[in-house]
Amino acid sequence: MNYLFLHQNFPGQYLHIVRHLLGDPANQVVFISEPNANALPGVRRVSYQMPKYNTEAVFPHARDLDRGLRRAEQVADCASNLRSLGFTPDIIIGHHGWGELLNLPDIWPQAPILGYFEFYYSPQGQDVGFDPEFPVTDKMFARVRAMNAINLLALALEQHGQTPTQWQYKRYPEWARRQIRVLPEGAKLDVCKPQPKVRAEDFTLGKFTVAPEEKLVTYVVRNLEPYRGFHIMMRALPQLLSARSDVKVVLVGGDDVSYGARPSNGTWREHMLRELAGRYDTTRVLMPGQVPYDTFLRLIQRSDAHIYLTYPFVPSWSLREALACGCVVIGADVEPVAEFITDGRNGLLTPALDPRRLTERVLEVLEDERLARRLRSGARRFAERHLDMAEHIAAYEATIAELTGSSQPARKHA
Repeated sequence: MNYLFLHQNFPGQYLHIVRHLLGDPANQVVFISEPNANALPGVRRVSYQMPKYNTEAVFPHARDLDRGLRRAEQVADCASNLRSLGFTPDIIIGHHGWGELLNLPDIWPQAPILGYFEFYYSPQGQDVGFDPEFPVTDKMFARVRAMNAINLLALALEQHGQTPTQWQYKRYPEWARRQIRVLPEGAKLDVCKPQPKVRAEDFTLGKFTVAPEEKLVTYVVRNLEPYRGFHIMMRALPQLLSARSDVKVVLVGGDDVSYGARPSNGTWREHMLRELAGRYDTTRVLMPGQVPYDTFLRLIQRSDAHIYLTYPFVPSWSLREALACGCVVIGADVEPVAEFITDGRNGLLTPALDPRRLTERVLEVLEDERLARRLRSGARRFAERHLDMAEHIAAYEATIAELTGSSQPARKHA
């Protein structure tokens, strides 16, 4: 079959399914994205470049839509070139968040589209206004609603949608859910797995060393920011480190902002370091920035307590991978996390915005090895039952077969 994938940051959410599809030599995979250094052997990449333009000339609430429509036009030009070269996709798969798929029915009207619906924005009941430290005003609500413009245009295509969790699915209005199905995302259980021997030897990350008898607390995010509870994690450090002299902490994440607002000056890391200056032993805390995947994997395999904090928002892949590695995960007690963690069975839940309670929950695990063993076993067991990547890929393939027609012969390669 001929597959056309789209995601502005190749390969996005599609790494595992693309790798799987490439295992069949009868499949051709074409991927449209902006240029980047990522590579997957066998993928035919087609890049587009966003033109520069004056964003200040666009009404602020319409900027996401304006950029999405410009992106849709660039992608449509790429698609027209592919069509002129003889390429016709059997199915189009992509992320709706940036508008890339909006014009493709005009290029290939017969090709079904399976679009990724990641998040439906609302000014109430989810991430917006969740944290009283960052209050919102009524004037911001119109901006939040406007962020759904591309979502709504994508739904107007009347095609097929997917989303990875029940919580994300239920964020969409009831009328929209008829177009969306839940296709869960998992972890590669043969890669993300417990490694007990890692705990029996010195763990080193640069010049930072954790001895086998020491306790390692980990926190991993793409970027260190309030949406993922970085300010709460930092405020737990003084109490946590004073409670036990054998604890060391590694906080992984970059200094950019993925979600929410930037601080008034500098980065959120710098902001929190200023707030907490002199209040904890910095020699026992490492912030290495972003790390390679194998380092991340080794880190969470060694972890004695892994912290996953978030507003009510899209859950991260790292949560799934930590559970698969048999981590003791202490997660924010919000709906998207509770979909993965049952308190006391395969992890612990803690109030998302309470540093004191977070510290208490971490100490529970560090001081009760029987509890820690039970939670580690429960995490891995949950992953084996619910997060097996092989099962999720099979469900993805079944969806593709349904949308394309299971008896439809694969077209010859262009």
